[in-house]
Amino acid sequence: MRPRETLTESQDERLLQVRLASPDITRGCDLARAFADLVRHQRGYLLQEWIRQAGQDTPKPMKGFAGFLRQNLGAVTAGLTLPWSSGVVEGHVNRVKTLKRAMYGRASFELLRPRILAQP
Repeated sequence: MRPRETLTESQDERLLQVRLASPDITRGCDLARAFADLVRHQRGYLLQEWIRQAGQDTPKPMKGFAGFLRQNLGAVTAGLTLPWSSGVVEGHVNRVKTLKRAMYGRASFELLRPRILAQP
């Protein structure tokens, strides 16, 4: 998924061999690179066109992914367009859930609270 110009010569050669071996892999690789470009450069305005292309003559997993994106089009477009991110909040939620699971059945809320608040 790295940009093509960052691949070593041997990686680029191997990728070419794999792409020549299967048209499905070639199509899937092209679509994956296009989607990665949408994400890297926040080009949400191109998402519907990408979904249309992914729904036509592509491997089944790519069609499924495109269908999932179509179901959540508003949220995905916002995520690929707006400058805000909830990544930090999601990280804290994940940390709290991990602590809670680790202490499940062993401690009460009184012990869980200081562990959550003491963490950076």
